[in-house]
Amino acid sequence: ALMCNRKAPSWENSFGGAFAICRFAPSISNAPSAAYAICQDIADVPFRNLRLDDLQRVVDRCGKNYPTLKKLRVLLNQLYEYAMKHEIVVKDYSAYVNVIKYKDRNPNKTERERFHPQEIALLWKHKNDRYYQTILMLIYNGVRVSELLDLKKENVHLEERYFDVVDSKTANGIRKVPIAAKVLPFYEGWYNDCSSCEYLIHTMDSEHFTYHNYYGNFFKPLLNRLHIDRTPHCCRHTT
Repeated sequence: ALMCNRKAPSWENSFGGAFAICRFAPSISNAPSAAYAICQDIADVPFRNLRLDDLQRVVDRCGKNYPTLKKLRVLLNQLYEYAMKHEIVVKDYSAYVNVIKYKDRNPNKTERERFHPQEIALLWKHKNDRYYQTILMLIYNGVRVSELLDLKKENVHLEERYFDVVDSKTANGIRKVPIAAKVLPFYEGWYNDCSSCEYLIHTMDSEHFTYHNYYGNFFKPLLNRLHIDRTPHCCRHTT
């Protein structure tokens, strides 16, 4: 819901004292202030004197991500709606502001798409730990973590050095995945252990891993010990 509040002198003065400030619903009550803060470069320009180039310049130069830019556009839309209604302006320039071109922008995103070579080397120093082995297996096979956890021994072909992914979200996901020579001993070790579990990778109690169990109790803690900040998805983009 949007409401107009005429008791906002700092906003009104900044825009020439000519219109109300539109407030967002309580769940995002800070959104207007955050959006307005982006407009400081044009805050002293009388609202009726603003043109599309002024508004677009704010969008292009602020470096904000797409969700924030959408909030800015909503604010501008509401301000122009009020200004048109009260004949302060005769044209709604906010309708032409382009934020879509920044849909993929996220300046706060942490770049962690790949494991760095130094991080992989550190993992290899722990190759005798079978659960560190699973991280290296993920890095060198490029499959989803769920695909490795759901891999049954019957679908692992050690002599031919590949395994079959037989269950996937898409038809293209059903495939044969080669096993890199350098991690083949890990597959052999897991395959030939004395566990009665039908799955290649399993818990210490020979039970099938759930994603949350594996990630929360093994993957994340093991990487934390080495001060490595990665997710299972990063394994898919490394080799």
